Amino acid sequence: MRVFVAIPLSPECRDTLGAMQRALRETGADVRWVPLPSIHLTLKFLGETDPAAVPALNRGLVREAGTLPPFRIRLGGLGAFPHPGRPRVVWCGLDGETGALDLLQRRVEAVCVRVGFPPEERPFRPHLTLGRVTGKRNLSLLVDCIKMGSDLEATLCVDRFHIYRSVLKPQGAVYTTLATISLTGA
Repeated sequence: MRVFVAIPLSPECRDTLGAMQRALRETGADVRWVPLPSIHLTLKFLGETDPAAVPALNRGLVREAGTLPPFRIRLGGLGAFPHPGRPRVVWCGLDGETGALDLLQRRVEAVCVRVGFPPEERPFRPHLTLGRVTGKRNLSLLVDCIKMGSDLEATLCVDRFHIYRSVLKPQGAVYTTLATISLTGA
């Protein structure tokens, strides 16, 4: 089964991101927008995983990452991969206690490697994927909107994260929570 570790979003963040998606949609650009319930902050994508590995992963995450205290992050500005002028992925960045977010991600990464998953070779670039560009129609309008996009007004209290299962379907991925790890600060 396909598995990843991620932070869920608050209703406030989803509402704010929904308003931003609606504004970006008005450009008429060829973008496949991520459904709001599916937007999350990925800490580690594990890919195809033996279901028998999930309990050990959960135990390690509770022990190593669950002891961190809760923290707050804010939605930031808009951006795009690989570059705002040549967007393939449109995303929202994050501000606030990003040092705490980086620490959480490093602990998640360390546990995953200990359990037997390969280490991530790319640096952690926290973001929320809003959509994937699928064509060139009205791309310049989309680029202008991305460049003008300012910080969004929503805060997320990160007090837990999940191990998710991802099932790919023609209408999009369906996520199921396999385990929840609370940040206890203990």
